[in-house]
Amino acid sequence: MIKKRIGLITLLMITIASVMAILKDFNIVAISDPAMMSVRWILAVVLFYFAIVKKNLTTWILVCMTIGIFVGVDYPSVAVAMQPLSKGFIKLVKTIVGPILFSTLVVGIAGHSDLKQVGRMGWKSMVYFYCATTIALFIGLAAINISKAGVGVDISNIPHTELPKPAVDPGDALMLEQLPENVHWLYKTLAFFRNIFPENIAKAIYDAQVLQIVIFSVLFGIGLAMIDEKKKKPLVDFCESLAETMFKFTNLIMYFAPIGVGAAMAYTVGHMGVEILKNLFMLVATLYVALIAFILIVLYPIALYNKVPIKKFINAIKEPVSIAFATTSSDAALPKAMSAMEKFGVPRKIVSFVIPTGYSFNLDGTTLYLSLASIFVAQAAGIHLSFSEQLLIVFTLMISSKGVAAIPRASLIILIATADQFGLPTFIIAAILGVDELMDMARTSVNVIGNCLATVVIARWEGEYDPEAPTPELT
Repeated sequence: MIKKRIGLITLLMITIASVMAILKDFNIVAISDPAMMSVRWILAVVLFYFAIVKKNLTTWILVCMTIGIFVGVDYPSVAVAMQPLSKGFIKLVKTIVGPILFSTLVVGIAGHSDLKQVGRMGWKSMVYFYCATTIALFIGLAAINISKAGVGVDISNIPHTELPKPAVDPGDALMLEQLPENVHWLYKTLAFFRNIFPENIAKAIYDAQVLQIVIFSVLFGIGLAMIDEKKKKPLVDFCESLAETMFKFTNLIMYFAPIGVGAAMAYTVGHMGVEILKNLFMLVATLYVALIAFILIVLYPIALYNKVPIKKFINAIKEPVSIAFATTSSDAALPKAMSAMEKFGVPRKIVSFVIPTGYSFNLDGTTLYLSLASIFVAQAAGIHLSFSEQLLIVFTLMISSKGVAAIPRASLIILIATADQFGLPTFIIAAILGVDELMDMARTSVNVIGNCLATVVIARWEGEYDPEAPTPELT
């Protein structure tokens, strides 16, 4: 009864606050700023009490996100000063990534899987990843050509400061100078594959190089699987204990998630201001519509075809997705996404292989954004690109977008490199950075959704998905 009553009160307060905001924004009724501020903080108190009654981590995260927005609007200086809390939360989560990937992959390969299954999962995952991300690129291309968000932008008001160039290995730069331009693409592609192999596993874990950790762990697991049972068992048992410990460690860290997420949202609004929503609105709107279209046109049919229980899937992913949305970091959501998919009925050996690999090869939201943003830069610069030239950009991104680190704004490096390669002015990208935070929230969330769905698809293909698994309990 209490839950129902507080739910109705919360809904009433949200409605009142929303109506007042609309009336004020459209100058229908003159409402003073102090009055709006009072309504916001009354709503904050109601939401806080609602979260206490619900006793649910996802509710706490969403409530703290909302309160973070209020802090950013009303106390921007305090909000910006809260950034260390969000950074601290992301750093805390990143301490889990290396150990949890290593332990779960080794156990999955050496403890429960045969080596043929590892190979099968590998090629099936790569086929799925390339199909999904290629479709995402073309949806982004179609969306920006339909909306023409960059057409008519007055670039004379944009500061002509060039962004820093992407860092290039001196050895690679020297080699590229010596090679003819027509084979540069081949060298860069092979250099990418060279860089996925770790020279030092401790350094790879320190730098959060997910793909390098995956490669090392897979090879280590295969090597372990090839030795006799007596020598293999102690290491497998150790990795199994380490995996269980890291999942419990994740649960402990997630109690800090509402604070970290709330601080991240407060910083975003306080640093940029809500008025930023009015700047470059067409670009942001185009991205959001394109991402929604990708979910409805691609991910939803894939889920239906693979008989994924949609409501149960949404319930499973809403917590990692909300973390990804607020922190703009797929890494921050990785441990929770892995445990949620395991509870959803996907075997750990598949979860521990598909999600980490997908973090380098299946960033659907990021790849869609890259094709959209590249054409936006050309439109804003008044450069007409023919369909064949746009296709060339898309095919370049199909290669260069793979292996993008799952950290905030890493896609900026790929965007700058693509603009440089096709002679597009990079100073326009500096203007995009004004709303990049808003776009990063959406594309990172889609990255997490796409990778979670990929685990279910691969598990279905392997005949190992258990739809009767209990629904994840949200702590």
